[in-house]
Amino acid sequence: MKTELIQTLTSTFEGHAQKTENGIEYWLARDLQHLLGYAEWRNFSSTVITKAKTACEVSGHPVADHFVDVTKMVDLGSGSQREVDDLMLTRYACYLIAQNGDPRKAEIAFAQSYFALQTRRAELIEQRLLEVERVQARHKLTVTEKELSDVIFEQTGGNQNFALIRSKGDQALFGKNTQAMKAQWKVPDNRPLADFAPTIILKAKDFATEITIFNCPPARTADRGRDLQRTHHQQRGRSQYPP
Repeated sequence: MKTELIQTLTSTFEGHAQKTENGIEYWLARDLQHLLGYAEWRNFSSTVITKAKTACEVSGHPVADHFVDVTKMVDLGSGSQREVDDLMLTRYACYLIAQNGDPRKAEIAFAQSYFALQTRRAELIEQRLLEVERVQARHKLTVTEKELSDVIFEQTGGNQNFALIRSKGDQALFGKNTQAMKAQWKVPDNRPLADFAPTIILKAKDFATEITIFNCPPARTADRGRDLQRTHHQQRGRSQYPP
């Protein structure tokens, strides 16, 4: 396929892409019909789209999430309009349609590569975003645990109880203590369990730690208040009744 044709088809396919209010990219099936070189809607709908829907279902994806029934108005030769059925197609739906089209058509051959690359690119972007989300969740947990360690130190004068509290938290979360979970996940002894935890676990541990911190200040403040009152009464007693 010539470079000029590839560039033209790329611009044409990208030019027909639309977005919902939520930023979800889609194509209309009737637009895609012409982009793929099919003259009749009935033939395109009953063969290619039907096969694509079957492939979507077999792959385990909900068909309704990728092939959304819609209607639109089209202009007639008389100047009037008529409502026709159409479909909103996700990038994945377009990929499946291209895979089930006639590969002898230059447009189909291009679309198969185009949507395969676009789908893979989207998967890589999504994977990258998930990795960034996990790194952020891990950093957030580190900060929250440091805050809890500081609270424990303020209350006890040391942080030897921190590991015990964290292990108790893991016991509540997993049904196993920290060492048992490290053995299950094959975590090296010199690495924290959280380094190997998925994002949702990191967020759960962070939330539980924040609750622990939230419950600590009132108790600490009350203890300090009693200490201050005790000291104040002792000082008043000594001043009123000197030895």
